Amino acid sequence: MNKVEVKIEILSYAKSQVGSYVIVLTELNSSRKLPIIIKAADAQFIAVRMEGIKSPRPMTQDLFKTLTDAYSIDVQEVMIHNLMEGVFYAKMTTSGPIEDGLDIECTVGDAISMAVLYGCPIYVTEEVMALASMDTNTKAPTTYVASKKKTTSIRKKPESIETLDKMLNDALEAEDYETAVQLRDKITKLKKV
Repeated sequence: MNKVEVKIEILSYAKSQVGSYVIVLTELNSSRKLPIIIKAADAQFIAVRMEGIKSPRPMTQDLFKTLTDAYSIDVQEVMIHNLMEGVFYAKMTTSGPIEDGLDIECTVGDAISMAVLYGCPIYVTEEVMALASMDTNTKAPTTYVASKKKTTSIRKKPESIETLDKMLNDALEAEDYETAVQLRDKITKLKKV
């Protein structure tokens, strides 16, 4: 299984899904970006830890770290390994005194939270990157207007996958990652038909 290392580039509030956030993972040394919707609690933890702020009360992730430290278990890496029906699947790989390389399934938000907490790398399988990432260097002819001040809107009935691809490139150019996620998902559904 080929995997690529990614880093957190952007964490932003999702306008269309109340209480959710968009996290954009960027492939190292590449222009491919992977936007993912995560829960508010995961986004809050990630933002606070990336800023180096210690919360006055321990969060759930802190409890997990306390337990793993007590038993000399370490999270070595996290990997987003599957995408089915718009849902990303992730796992943490641990090492410790009992068993090395134990994989623990978790949500993507939990996986990224653990990567931030343990300072371990985040990987995405090449298959998931091929399905869901967007290349910001790929330029398609622009026929749909988008700007950084305006958000891109999705037409109710797109004419074709080609039209959606153009709209996707415009959304990426405008850094409207939330719309880009929606467009990517529509393109994926159309390609399956």
